[in-house]
Amino acid sequence: MNTHSFGIDLGTSNIKIYSRLDDSIMLEKNMIAIMNKKRLFAYGDSAFEMYEKAPGNISISYPLCNGVIADIQNMEILINHFMNGIMKNNVKPGDFFMAVPTDITEVEKRAFYDLIKDSEVKARRIMVVEKALANGLGMDIDVKNSQGVLIVDVGYNTTDISIISLGGIVISRMIKCGGLSFDETIKNVIRNELCLYIGGKTAENVKMQLREIETQGINAVVYGRDIVTGLPVERTIPTKSIDHALADNFNVIVDNIKIVLERTPPELSADIYRNGIYLTGGGSLVHHLAETIEVGTGLKVNRAEEPLLSVAMGLSKVINNDKYASIAYSIEGMGR
Repeated sequence: MNTHSFGIDLGTSNIKIYSRLDDSIMLEKNMIAIMNKKRLFAYGDSAFEMYEKAPGNISISYPLCNGVIADIQNMEILINHFMNGIMKNNVKPGDFFMAVPTDITEVEKRAFYDLIKDSEVKARRIMVVEKALANGLGMDIDVKNSQGVLIVDVGYNTTDISIISLGGIVISRMIKCGGLSFDETIKNVIRNELCLYIGGKTAENVKMQLREIETQGINAVVYGRDIVTGLPVERTIPTKSIDHALADNFNVIVDNIKIVLERTPPELSADIYRNGIYLTGGGSLVHHLAETIEVGTGLKVNRAEEPLLSVAMGLSKVINNDKYASIAYSIEGMGR
């Protein structure tokens, strides 16, 4: 395998890039800030710091939406800058392994290929790996055996529910419910109960701190703009109100898991009953989600140790272990 091999997981919220050069994974926000519609102002974590705070002449956006590339021009700019950083401005020809969702169209999958082909990274080979398989490998599952495995990947815009066996996808289902839906729910409950507008970043912070806040037995503290007076204020909200609101989102995920399970062949159902559900993705870190899935399905939930990095970790195994090389495939003849 070429030393200059890279595994790329383009998430709507975060981009993860595995580099075989130093066996490391880069994790940054998949966000770009453009000044006056033409000049790159910031990207990655730096752009995220400016999000919801920038003046009108600076546009800050995610190039991905619902797991697919919505702005390929800005995504190319990001890939070029991230890869230049990884290779210390000494870009050499390399092999690229792209993780792609299963439930997208061939045109949308082709966009992942074109992104690398048309960028400045000097791709020698471009290979594609189904995201669910990479997730399984990243959670130390041998995806090539005959055991049925149910993987639930809760992302920023979407949740992917997949059953894998023998190195392939048996059933998959993508729903538009994820971390962003959780944030919007928190914003709505705070607006309705406290008459307070808060930003998306504040909602995300509340979401990720729920476990710690509940453990300490205290209420969540939020800052925003009072709807009535228009003035900035600080308010507290009981975590029970947030938990109750989020339960509706969690139940949407549970209902769709049940739909997938209803379509599952009996022998694979037996495997899933024995092994349980494998839960990953950044959204899986939200408090009470795993417990809600366990109660709703009656199945054990195995949580990924590194839910944000599991796909990139799986791509590293595809790159470094010949046993899993066949999982990757090419588009338009740039593979084997």
